[in-house]
Amino acid sequence: MIVATWITFCACRGLARGLLFFSSTSSRSPFWETLASVVSRTMGNSCVCREDSALEDHNHRSSRATRGQARRVDRGMGVGGDAAEALSSRPRDPVRPPRRGRGPHEPRRKKQNVDSLVLDTLAVIRTLVDNDQEPPYSMITLHEMAETDDGWLEIVQSLIQVIPLDDPLGPAVITLLLDECPLPTKDALQKLSDMLSLSLAIARQDALNPAKHRNTTAVLGCLAEKLAGPASIGLLSPGTLEYLLESLSSEAHPTVMLFALIALEKFSQTSENKRTVSKSCISNRLAVLESWAEHPDYLKRQVGFCSQWSLDNLFLKEGRQFTYETVNLTNINAMLNSNDVSEYLKICPTGLEARCDASSFESVRCTFCVDSGVWYYEVTVITSGVMQIGWATKDSKFLNHVRLAGVRTARLPTAAAACPRSPKLALCVCFSQEGYGIGDDEYSCAYDGCRQLIWYNARCKPHSHPCWKDGDAIGFLLDLSKKQMVFYLNGHQLPPEKQVFSSATSGFFAAASFMSYQQCEFNFGAKPFRHPPPGKFSTFNDFASLLPGEKIIIPRQRRLALLKQVSIRDNCCTLCCDVMADTELRPCGHGSSVSAAAFDAVIGGIEEIIMGRISDESALFYLTFCERL
Repeated sequence: MIVATWITFCACRGLARGLLFFSSTSSRSPFWETLASVVSRTMGNSCVCREDSALEDHNHRSSRATRGQARRVDRGMGVGGDAAEALSSRPRDPVRPPRRGRGPHEPRRKKQNVDSLVLDTLAVIRTLVDNDQEPPYSMITLHEMAETDDGWLEIVQSLIQVIPLDDPLGPAVITLLLDECPLPTKDALQKLSDMLSLSLAIARQDALNPAKHRNTTAVLGCLAEKLAGPASIGLLSPGTLEYLLESLSSEAHPTVMLFALIALEKFSQTSENKRTVSKSCISNRLAVLESWAEHPDYLKRQVGFCSQWSLDNLFLKEGRQFTYETVNLTNINAMLNSNDVSEYLKICPTGLEARCDASSFESVRCTFCVDSGVWYYEVTVITSGVMQIGWATKDSKFLNHVRLAGVRTARLPTAAAACPRSPKLALCVCFSQEGYGIGDDEYSCAYDGCRQLIWYNARCKPHSHPCWKDGDAIGFLLDLSKKQMVFYLNGHQLPPEKQVFSSATSGFFAAASFMSYQQCEFNFGAKPFRHPPPGKFSTFNDFASLLPGEKIIIPRQRRLALLKQVSIRDNCCTLCCDVMADTELRPCGHGSSVSAAAFDAVIGGIEEIIMGRISDESALFYLTFCERL
C-alpha cells in the first residue's frame, strides 16, 4: 500500500511539472491557462533559479498582498468580486509591511528607491504613537539595506541629500534611522570619508545649500554618538574638523551652526577627540555665539544655549567664569531638578530651560510638588518637534529606572530602600526613563503639540489645537479640588482631562519629556505669565523655597572634582557614601562592603563600560565610586 501510494504521488508530481512546462512553452489555450494556475497553487513554494529574481519576488509579493486583501473583503464584508477587485487594486499600506523578513529560499527583494523610503519615514514618523507599534515598512526596509556596506552608504547619502531644512523632525529622523541601522564597518566609514571628502573648501561650498550642509553635520553628530574609541577618532579627520569649525562661522545658516556644534560635542565624548577639538581654539568662537542665548530668534537662541553649555561643560575658556557664578537666582524658588536627570539632558544655569541632543527620550521634573489647590505654569516652545509636557507624580514610571553616570543599573525602589534620603546619592545617581515619557503611565498626563495628542497611560487621543510652533506659550493648569487638568495653547484651552486622578490624587510635579534636538523654557511664576488663565491659582515660585546651594547647577568638570573630594566613613556603602553597607562583594576574592543596590549598579555599570556604550567622562564619573571596591 505504501509503495503504491508513493508511486502515485511521484506520477502526479511528474504530470504536474509536465503540464507546467508545456503550458509555458506553447501557445496557451484557456484550458491550459486554467489547469496551469490550479497546479501552481497546489505545488507550494519551490526553490527555482530566476534570472530576474528581484522583479519576480516583487510581483509575487504584490499578488500575495492582493489575494490577501480580496480574502479580507470576502470574509469581512460578504460582497462579490467587484468589491474585492476594487480593494485589491489599492496600493499596499507603506506603513506596515506584509512580513518582517525574507525566507531562507526566497530571493532578495527588489532594490528600493532609498530617497523615497527616507521621505516615507519622515512622513509617517508623526503617526508612531503606540509603544508596541511595529516600525513602519520604510524603516524596516532601510534597516535591511543597511546590513551591507553599500546599502548603508546609500542610506547615509540619501539622508544628506533629501531631508528638507524646514521640517522640525528632519534631524530627529536622521538620528532615528542611523541609530536603528547596524553599526557601520571600518571599511564603510572609510568609504564614507572618501565619499564626503570634507574640508574647509567643501564647507564653504555647502554653505550655498543649507539643507545638505545641516544634514551632513547632523549625520556626523549621530555617528560620533553611535561610535566610540578608535572609530570615532578616525572619523574626526583634520578635514572633518575643518568642515565643522567652518560651519560655525557667521556666514553659515544658524541651523548649520547648531548641528555643527552638537557634532563637535558628541565627538568630544572621546577624550582624544576632546583634546583635538579644544586645541582648535573653539572656545573663542563659542564665546561670541554665547551672546545669542537670549536672542529673540529661536533658532539663534538654540545656538546660544548650546554654546553656553559647551563653554561650561566641555570647552572651557581660560579666564571665563562659569555661567552659574554670574547668573542671578535670587527670585527663583522653583526650577528643573538637575539632580534626577541623566547627563544627556542639558539644563541652563537658571534651571528653567532644558534641551535634549541625545538619541534617547529624556525626561525632567520640577523641584516642587503639590498635593492640593489650583496650580499653573507655562512653557515657551523653542523647538516645534516632539515633546510631552504636563504633570507627573512620584510614582511615574519615567522615574523608575536609575542610571549611574548615565547607565541604567537598577530600579528606583531598590535604590531608595537601600539608601533612603541620601543627600550624597544625588551626586552619583540620576534618573532617566527607558522608553517611558510623561503620559506613558497611569500616573502622568501630557500635552503633545507636535503630534496634536493628549497622552495618558501610554495611550493617546487627538486634541483640537493646531500644531505648536516656535514661540508658542503652552499653559498647564492643575485643579486638585476638581480633580482635573487643563491645557492651553496661547490662551486657548482644551476640555479638562481627568483620567490620571483614578490612579493619583497627590504629589504632582510639573514634568516634560524630550525627543532628540528639542528645547523649551519653563516659567514657574518667577516672571509674569504670557496667557494667565481666568480664576484664582497659585504658582510654584510663590510657595516653593530652595537653599542657595540647591539652586546651583554644577557643570560636569566641577561635579567630577567634588566627587573626588568625597570622604567615606567606615562601614558605609562605597557608592552612596551614607547608608551602612549590607552586602559584601566576593566574586573574585576582593573584600568590599556595599549596599544591595550598589552591587547591582556595579555589575550593570561594568557591562556598559566594557561594551563601550558610554562616553569616557561617564565612565570616569562611574569609576570614581567603583575605584574603592
